[in-house]
Amino acid sequence: MTGAPEDEREPETQAGPGRPEEARRGVGVLAGEEFSFAQAVGGVRGVVESGAPGLLFVVVYIATRELVPALVASSSLAVLAVLIRLAQRTPVTQAFSGLLGVAIGVVWAWRTGDASDYFVWGLWVNIAWGLGAMVSVVVGWPAVGVIVSLLRGEDQSWRTDPGRRALRRRYTLATWLWVGLFGARLAVQVPLYLQGESAVGWLGTARLAMGVPLFALGLWVTWLLVAAPGGRAERPGQPPSPPR
Repeated sequence: MTGAPEDEREPETQAGPGRPEEARRGVGVLAGEEFSFAQAVGGVRGVVESGAPGLLFVVVYIATRELVPALVASSSLAVLAVLIRLAQRTPVTQAFSGLLGVAIGVVWAWRTGDASDYFVWGLWVNIAWGLGAMVSVVVGWPAVGVIVSLLRGEDQSWRTDPGRRALRRRYTLATWLWVGLFGARLAVQVPLYLQGESAVGWLGTARLAMGVPLFALGLWVTWLLVAAPGGRAERPGQPPSPPR
């Protein structure tokens, strides 16, 4: 589940057993007792680092109708984000993963000469995540349950414990939610990609709109399913939370 923000990586996760609530980022918010959209997307900085390179690529390409300037602008901004992180001695995981995603898109588009191929890596990533989540349900290891249990430092006994069937259903439903999210991205973006360079602007817009915002929304709904009062009551040793 890491959607990517849609930008081929998810906002960095710094959550784990014993970590303070404010340290949780990205999927780490699923281990918290409260949900924060700001923490889910890595704050304003996380949103900028996730979306700015793609946005700049689209703007420069539409303005110039030249591929190389757009590729240079996008990759330069991604490199700058990493350098700023290094200079400030802050965690570079999110910025570096963003740079990796941009680098793959740049190389792909440069080799084919087609601007729309800047976004093709993201499509393949969504296919992989969607199929992976679907397979995890089919084999009885719903991905959301596995991830949340690891984040909370719990075992995987919810899979076979008859007394925790309700929690297992929640994990399964939440995993199908992510299958639907990745599928929705593909349903919108693949047709735009197939239109080629004439739809680069629309493809880039769809990529941004269905990236970090949709990822954050998916995390929130997932949190409601597995970490809100109902889900909390079904976890071992966890009393129900008071109404929010």
